[in-house]
Amino acid sequence: MTRPNILDRFRPAGAPGPAGPVGVPAAGDQGPAVELAPVFAALAADVEVCRRLVDEARREADGVLARARERAAAIIAQARLDEGVERARAAERVEQAASELDARLLAHARREADDLEEARTALLPGTAGRVIGNLWSDQLRSPQLTEGP
Repeated sequence: MTRPNILDRFRPAGAPGPAGPVGVPAAGDQGPAVELAPVFAALAADVEVCRRLVDEARREADGVLARARERAAAIIAQARLDEGVERARAAERVEQAASELDARLLAHARREADDLEEARTALLPGTAGRVIGNLWSDQLRSPQLTEGP
């Protein structure tokens, strides 16, 4: 038996004359599977190569994905370690800022206290003089000093 050809599907056109079945499949019982079998047989090697390439690409993608997951886990673990350090640094900065503010407020309060002390000291002689003057004045006006014993 000869190998079927795609062109064998159709009968040759008949000679002129009465109408007849022209272009009707000659091998209708075998169907397209017989005609396509040689094509698929020729592609079988290429299909297998493609299947191997796809399998290899899947394995490679799985490896890349596994390495990426490991790297992501390492980054997350390092970030968790760094989190404690950064929190401590932030707390230290806040504490230092509060200490500096407290120092500035204390220095300002000391300056104000010194200014008040200077003002009090400057007013002390005059105030003491007035108090003593008032006391002398009260004593001099008092009848006990003018009368004698």
